[in-house]
Amino acid sequence: MATRSISLFLLLLLLGLLAAGSSSADAGCTRNSTLHRLTRRLLRNYSKGVRPVRNWAQATTVYLDLFVHAVLDVDSQNQKLTTSIWLQQSWKDEFLTWNSSLHDGIREVSLLLSSIWSPDITINELVDVSKSLDMPYVYVNASGMVRNQKPMQVVSACQLEPYAFPFDTQTCSLTFSTILHTVEDVDLAAHMADNKQIFLADGEWELLSVPTRYQVLSTHSGRFAEAQFHIVIRRRPLLYVVSLLIPSIFLMAVDLGSFYLPPTCGMRITFKGSVLVGYTVFKVNMSAELPGTPFSTPLIGVFFTICMALLVLSLSLSILLVKCLHPGEDHVWQRLASHCCRGQRGSDGEDRGANSQAAPAARQAPGCTEGAPLPGEEGKRGQEGPWEVMSTQKAVMEEILAQLLLISSRLRALDRDSRQEADWLRLSYKLDMLLFQVYAGVVAVYAITLGALWATWSSQQQEG
Repeated sequence: MATRSISLFLLLLLLGLLAAGSSSADAGCTRNSTLHRLTRRLLRNYSKGVRPVRNWAQATTVYLDLFVHAVLDVDSQNQKLTTSIWLQQSWKDEFLTWNSSLHDGIREVSLLLSSIWSPDITINELVDVSKSLDMPYVYVNASGMVRNQKPMQVVSACQLEPYAFPFDTQTCSLTFSTILHTVEDVDLAAHMADNKQIFLADGEWELLSVPTRYQVLSTHSGRFAEAQFHIVIRRRPLLYVVSLLIPSIFLMAVDLGSFYLPPTCGMRITFKGSVLVGYTVFKVNMSAELPGTPFSTPLIGVFFTICMALLVLSLSLSILLVKCLHPGEDHVWQRLASHCCRGQRGSDGEDRGANSQAAPAARQAPGCTEGAPLPGEEGKRGQEGPWEVMSTQKAVMEEILAQLLLISSRLRALDRDSRQEADWLRLSYKLDMLLFQVYAGVVAVYAITLGALWATWSSQQQEG
């Protein structure tokens, strides 16, 4: 009796489990069938070529939400900005509504984007084919609100201004507008979202804000609604401060120290030539780092070029001064030409040199004195009269006077040259001092400008 009751209990329990499983399966099938019926009912007589409003005079408002995910590239030379964004479009489709209580509480369904109407919205600043994932589905809720979300990689035109590099802040706009529908048919509304939470701030640029602006553009084709998103980004300058700004200040300080060498010193020319080589190498390396545009140049590039020009002027002044103070020295090409001419003379020139040296050697032989009469001339001198002696003395005195006049003219020329040299030295020292003051002023303005830009960047960072 007990065994029979236990068997009956197990049988009833098994039948209960089978009944519960079948009822849940029926409920799932019923819900799936309801979703299919709802989808078929929504798209049965739907025309995707017609704007989804029951009153044609009422405009369809498209709500735009833009989320900036990352700044991929900032091309100052070509004035282009590459960003990774997430765009969400929402609009109301009056032909895609239902009562959720009559359809098993279904409040939202996913439909193919190609099967319903969608607005013809484009980005005006787009300069390249945008790369985006293919998102074929959209979500539609019971009230008819359609939500279309898609990630995009946008290459847009932007007016970049690198004047304050590397403390620059750039503002680039993404303007969304319809291609064919006027504002009477399709209107736009931009929402300001919090982009800093999803922005990847581990690169060179950081996102400050994304303010929005709405405007209506009037053309000969009609009035079109535009929604603008202004992407405000700021550069992180630490890398460029260490690699560009600090070395440039050191190089300028070394060049300023060269002004303590005298302008007539040959070592100054060598030193400034070495500094000029350093400027050139640094300028070449800096050109690869500076963002250049056809219309603007970074401020540090302008200051560096001015300092390089002042260095060239100072070096040219030293070279000109050394040349003016040593006018009798032959040029290099003159010395080379004379050396070549000596080599072409050969042994003929050597024989002439030996013959020319023989006469003084003969005159200064032992027993001979300069001005002594030769043998046979003593008798002749003894036979000369007083008039001949006086004429000889007169000629000697005239020769002495001519030598004195020559010595006087030489002394006057040397005095004149010394005065000219002193005038040149005074002028060169004045010009050198002027160049030093201008150079020091440029370096001071450069340092103050960099300090002001750094302070402005720091204040913006604290406010942000």
